[in-house]
Amino acid sequence: MALNPIKVKGIKPVRDHVIVTDMEFDQRIVNNIILLKDDGKSQGVRPRWGKVYAIGHEQKDVTIGQWVLIDHGRWTRGVKIETPDGQIHTIRRVDHKDILMVSDTRPNDETVRDGISSPNA
Repeated sequence: MALNPIKVKGIKPVRDHVIVTDMEFDQRIVNNIILLKDDGKSQGVRPRWGKVYAIGHEQKDVTIGQWVLIDHGRWTRGVKIETPDGQIHTIRRVDHKDILMVSDTRPNDETVRDGISSPNA
């Protein structure tokens, strides 16, 4: 059962929190159960990049539109929203202390995945 996105005009996190979108997850659906494609290997336990969608009024380290690398598992479950212009986004909240790096351009996620992989994995 698919949920309809929540229609929002504006969203603002509190204090120094950050809302991100465009996070990539490797997954597949089997019998309506979502499974990671990595079969529990170390490649699934890794930081993820997200694009900054909104920031709290106390946030001084990142700006909207930048890409941030977030420590593994330090994001909320995704919430689908629909903006007034009809675009649908899945947003997640992250705490500023869980942001590891910032980039002004979209990084290649393979860099992080390859960096944690070992030949023996």
